[in-house]
Amino acid sequence: MKKLIELDRSLFVYLNEHWHTSFGDWFLPLMRNSGTWIPLYVFLVVFVIVNGKKDKWWWLVFGAISIILSNFISSDLIKHNVMRVRPCSDPTLMSSINFLIGYRPQSSSFTSSHACNHFTMAAFFFFTLKNHIGKFAWLFFAWAGVIAVAQVYVSVHFPLDVLCGGIIGFILGYLCASSFNIRHLLM
Repeated sequence: MKKLIELDRSLFVYLNEHWHTSFGDWFLPLMRNSGTWIPLYVFLVVFVIVNGKKDKWWWLVFGAISIILSNFISSDLIKHNVMRVRPCSDPTLMSSINFLIGYRPQSSSFTSSHACNHFTMAAFFFFTLKNHIGKFAWLFFAWAGVIAVAQVYVSVHFPLDVLCGGIIGFILGYLCASSFNIRHLLM
């Protein structure tokens, strides 16, 4: 495990030193901001309410359950039991990294709740809406991926934090979507 943590840390340092661009320095902090992504999720809820016929309210219930589970597992269970210092708060890294947001989160770094929550939503939306919006459903994962990458880019998470958060989120979103799809018909 120690080797994996060292590799993760080295990858973070490498990316932080070689990955920054002026566009990324502007765009990626914006992408991790809730003011940027909340409108998309509000649009999707309104889209389902307006266009959904059967069981649209159950879709909202299952979607809410998936988010609550995701946040609980990532923020309350894992972060409180795996106390990993964030790169932006690590005394050996703080002075040499590109830190791009105005505050230093104080919670544990592992796992990334942003990655977990957004991949949960992406998987839930994908598996419940793909038959209705076709190939565009894959964009949910691209969206979640950009938000997850932004977490490493702005120096609030190590790559492994984001990868594990994304995997857990995908599994939770898939399970909630599968549970919904077994008994309910959205449109």
